[in-house]
Amino acid sequence: MSVADEIEKLQRLRDQGALSEEEFAKAKAALLAGEGDRFGSGMPKVSNPLETFRRSKTDRWLGGVCGGLGELTAVPSWAWRLLFTLVALFGGFGVIAYILMWIFVPERRN
Repeated sequence: MSVADEIEKLQRLRDQGALSEEEFAKAKAALLAGEGDRFGSGMPKVSNPLETFRRSKTDRWLGGVCGGLGELTAVPSWAWRLLFTLVALFGGFGVIAYILMWIFVPERRN
């Protein structure tokens, strides 16, 4: 939803009496400042999954890459392990990809 759509939605709420003038002004200012999710749609901001991807400390066989992928996605870690194994057997890229993720993806702190 664009900023203009969000402001239009806020104006409708103000016109219906659901927002006071002060609430409307605060919500509009927050929306224009980039904090629209606090007052606008109520939906949480979707962060980049690559920013939240971490290697698992508990669900691991080697480096925790597949466990981390299992925690990040709806696909279980055993399926990721199977996929990496199949890709490694049919071309070898699975081994390279796994090692690179093992090196560059940070481990979960807790």
